[in-house]
Amino acid sequence: MSSLEIAILDWFAANKRDLPWRNATPWGILVSEFMLQQTPVVRVLPKWNEWMSRWPTPQDLASASTAEVITAWGRLGYPRRALRLHECAKIISHDFNGKVPDAEEELRALPGIGEYTAAAIAAFAYDARSLVLDINIRRLFARVLDGIESPKVSLSNQERVARTKLIPKVNAHVWAAATMELGALVCTARTPKCEECPLASTCRWRATGYLASDIPRRTQGWHGTDRQCRGVIVQALRENASLNKFELEKLWHDDSQLERALSTLITDGLISLNESSLYALP
Repeated sequence: MSSLEIAILDWFAANKRDLPWRNATPWGILVSEFMLQQTPVVRVLPKWNEWMSRWPTPQDLASASTAEVITAWGRLGYPRRALRLHECAKIISHDFNGKVPDAEEELRALPGIGEYTAAAIAAFAYDARSLVLDINIRRLFARVLDGIESPKVSLSNQERVARTKLIPKVNAHVWAAATMELGALVCTARTPKCEECPLASTCRWRATGYLASDIPRRTQGWHGTDRQCRGVIVQALRENASLNKFELEKLWHDDSQLERALSTLITDGLISLNESSLYALP
């Protein structure tokens, strides 16, 4: 066991958060991975508990209506994730007899599951020796090993090869959870807590004086955006059985943006328009 591995795993043993999905079924882990995409843990926790109480198996969620699923998703954001998760539940129930696949190739064939999510589910649900690289892990290794503030936006094959070599042969899933936790809690993007880091003495980024990265930060605005407009519409339809165009126009100041949002929401399957010109959840 390398000194890097020992330091990270010892830190994790003493500092890991008590997150419910760490002791969940493979289905519970899959649900958590969907919810945690671009959403902080503090917002996911109550919603995950609610969903697992209501739909503890893929079959349970598969039997729910689209409107129930979108409504239950609440304000987690990016509601298309809810639709993809619903589709996953149907496929797992029908094609896999209700069992979440354990092979990354099969997982990646499911709606809404890409390279990272498949690797994470395989690792955390089935203790697989998969390459789990979320932004927290990538940032941690970029700083400690490469001496740069931030990794490149796109994951390169060179990075994949280098990080694969770090995966221990035993308890690789614990390594994945530990590196993710260290990046999320200590080696944070904006205000890293270097004084608490078990790797501070060997961190190359720290040794070079914390040189700023030339990779621009990606920021996503919210107020006045199409995303906010879409969110306002979906929330209004969660609270009302249906609304007409006039009622929706009262909720948003820009008619052309509202029209665009309504069109994309229909295309995405998040809302529907019936013959009476009423908008509603599917």
